[in-house]
Amino acid sequence: MRRRAARGIYAAVAAMGMAAATGAILTMPSASAAAIGGATGYATQNGGTTGGAGGTTVKATTGTQIHQALCGRAAGDTPITIEVEGTINHANTSKVSGESCNTADGVIELKQISNVTIVGVGSGAVFDQLGIHIRESSNIIIQNVTVQNVKKSGTPTSNGGDAIGMETDVHNVWVDHVNLIASGGESDGYDGLFDLKDNTRYVTLSYSTLRNSGRGGLVNSSDSNIESSYITFHHNLYENIDSRTPLLRGGTAHMYNNYYVSLNESGINSRVGAKAKVDNNYFKDSKDVLGTFYTDLAGYWDVSGNIFDNVTWSDPGDENNPAGPDPVSNTTVSVPYAYTLDDASCVPDVVTATAGAGNGMKVSDGSCSAQSPDPSTTPTDTATPTPTPTDTATAPSGTNLSLSSTAGADGTSKASGTSYGNVRDGDMSTYWSPSGTTGSVSVKWGSATTVSSVRIREAADATGAIGAWRLLNADTGAVLKTGSGAGTISFDATSLKKITFEITGASATPKVAEFETYAS
Repeated sequence: MRRRAARGIYAAVAAMGMAAATGAILTMPSASAAAIGGATGYATQNGGTTGGAGGTTVKATTGTQIHQALCGRAAGDTPITIEVEGTINHANTSKVSGESCNTADGVIELKQISNVTIVGVGSGAVFDQLGIHIRESSNIIIQNVTVQNVKKSGTPTSNGGDAIGMETDVHNVWVDHVNLIASGGESDGYDGLFDLKDNTRYVTLSYSTLRNSGRGGLVNSSDSNIESSYITFHHNLYENIDSRTPLLRGGTAHMYNNYYVSLNESGINSRVGAKAKVDNNYFKDSKDVLGTFYTDLAGYWDVSGNIFDNVTWSDPGDENNPAGPDPVSNTTVSVPYAYTLDDASCVPDVVTATAGAGNGMKVSDGSCSAQSPDPSTTPTDTATPTPTPTDTATAPSGTNLSLSSTAGADGTSKASGTSYGNVRDGDMSTYWSPSGTTGSVSVKWGSATTVSSVRIREAADATGAIGAWRLLNADTGAVLKTGSGAGTISFDATSLKKITFEITGASATPKVAEFETYAS
């Protein structure tokens, strides 16, 4: 049955004043900063999941700064978006104290708080050997990050060995476009990639990758602890996982349009009265991908539209009840939200194109194709802005590399009557404008070119229109500088083939007459 989903609208997080004496970098972003998509699945229920929408945006490059941002809020429910870039590890993650937080060393601790978004930006955010722990908290969004090699034994240890773990009265959490990665099973020191315990409810895991683990994750931690429920898993890639994709003890879960590859021992394990709605998934090169395993306490499943490609099934036994080789439903599960099903045949392609961090936050269009969010509203870096530059008559020293015969230009959009090439023609009477008030224009070369400064020059009748901007190394996506206003921008010398000036805020339609680039 195809149902049309209410699409996530990539909405801006508006800044709001907050005095915080923290080590994190507090910014007052433009309307396009820290934008996120709308939650899906069960995370839309029970009042919905909006994270830090409407609050202040903070940039953090260490785990300690993440904790400082949480502790610097007026209260534990003051909305905040924390934009993370770089590698977060034990060496840079310390406990921070405060009335609005409850943190710990060696783990990102979201405890007894609400209304928080953590989103990776810039060149990416990697939580290395360090897990994210959510406890007694609500309305949390985690997006566009990688969590890898978290151990419960050996050195170092973090979060009980779970990459992301939730427990004790947690509700309304959306985890989206993340990579969760281990390098082995329990004997190697790892536990689950995505574990939900002790009354965790209304959670969605979407467009994410889970790889190379003995255990993908679970819902409820024992046969007597079956309070957690109402979990959605969609458009995720599970690859090289031994078992638990997930393990369900009680509760209701909805799995649709996931791609399961190399499930080595078992897959969706519905036990102790759990109900799993399993729609239009693709299972490949795997064993016992659905059923009740390792117990005689039965669970249930409602199956439709799935593809089983080279899946093997074990024989039934006292503690082994595989759903195959020809899975049929043994219960009926209804869900309260709208959603769109991609055909199972295209799930490998659409999931490969959309799932995981650092892929541009692409999502399915509901018709087997990947689509990008509005480029003006994807997560953006909001590092401390440089002082507003002024456009003086004196250019940086040296040759304007944009005028080279090997140079070219492109961008994200252009208004009628304007051209990307106008920013590198040496003529101040011609210009490029985006199709709206935000957008980006780039200068590029056929081979690597060293650049250490640029000068952005506005057309005479649009002086002052450019507001907030980011300067990007388009080869890697790294942020070279952020700030506001046109003028000369200096940064560390960088070898690149393409440099992008991205306007994220403007008071009127910008008109960039010249995008000059210099080696010094």
